[in-house]
Amino acid sequence: MTPPVRPEPPRRPAGPGARHRVVVLALDGLLPFELGIPQRIFGKARGADGRRLYDIVTCSVRPPGPVETDADFAVLVANGPEALATADTVVVPASHELGPVYEDGVLTPELAAALAHIRPGTRLVSICTGGYILAAAGFLDGRPATTHWYHAEHFQRLFPQVRVDADVLFVDDGDILTSAGVAAGIDLCLHLVRRDHGTAVANDVARRTVVPPHRDGGQAQYIQRPVPQPQSAGTTAARAWALARLHEPIQLRDMARQESLSVRTFTRRFREEVGVSPGQWLTRQRVERARHLLESTDLSIDQIAHDAGFGTAQSMRQHLQGALGVTPTAYRRTFRSGETASASPHRQP
Repeated sequence: MTPPVRPEPPRRPAGPGARHRVVVLALDGLLPFELGIPQRIFGKARGADGRRLYDIVTCSVRPPGPVETDADFAVLVANGPEALATADTVVVPASHELGPVYEDGVLTPELAAALAHIRPGTRLVSICTGGYILAAAGFLDGRPATTHWYHAEHFQRLFPQVRVDADVLFVDDGDILTSAGVAAGIDLCLHLVRRDHGTAVANDVARRTVVPPHRDGGQAQYIQRPVPQPQSAGTTAARAWALARLHEPIQLRDMARQESLSVRTFTRRFREEVGVSPGQWLTRQRVERARHLLESTDLSIDQIAHDAGFGTAQSMRQHLQGALGVTPTAYRRTFRSGETASASPHRQP
């Protein structure tokens, strides 16, 4: 389907202190948890001076009024669809009442009229089955996207023009981002805060929200046995041990020794708990360590490569280019210039 023609109303005033505006579209049948994710994550983001970095507004496809949820209560939404015209980012959370959007892949007239308020160039974000809305509007044509694994096969059949990846937590395709279900929406919103304002701000939001500061978008949505058997040892101690020694060479057998397990058993249990191999996890932690040091210190590239455990600047350069698509020098330059968005990968590996 061709994306709806979007009018170009005047931008809202954008003075020196103007904040990035996130408008959340509340649909009937919405999941209250997912509706609250953008408010919780973006609403906690603060600059070094303590100022809020985002305005968050919730709107309906109808004039202000109650919107039904999938729980035993409704929410009163104070804004109609016109609020979408003021957005820098539009977030579409999941709904259990998508009707013809879910059944036939077509927008209702009411929904199409609401989406027509979105200005060209607005960043679009979906959480879980909110991706059906973006796909039915044509925004995902020819682009990579994800949704909840349970709906992924149906989503792909309904929208064959979308490149669906059912095995990731979220997909960042630049101006359009989609996530899997529920908690993956938290991961995606934290990723956006990190992309907009850097690791330190995102980590502060994560601490305030008491959630992990980073789960890579390419991490599996689910694993075969997410909870180890009660009699089995976990791998938490080994991960904590490794994180304290990222600057040192770390062997798989050393990690296994922390749990008093054989390498084979440790590797199996690690995959069960984390969803990736110990080696993949270790590389991701080192990339995150390097990102943090590039953003927040004046250490040389060689020193950061050493402190992050890559050994050489060349090794770090290869890993950062593979994960982020930019060199360490370019990444640092972008964050120091304040143009953080362009330093982010368009799609998580």
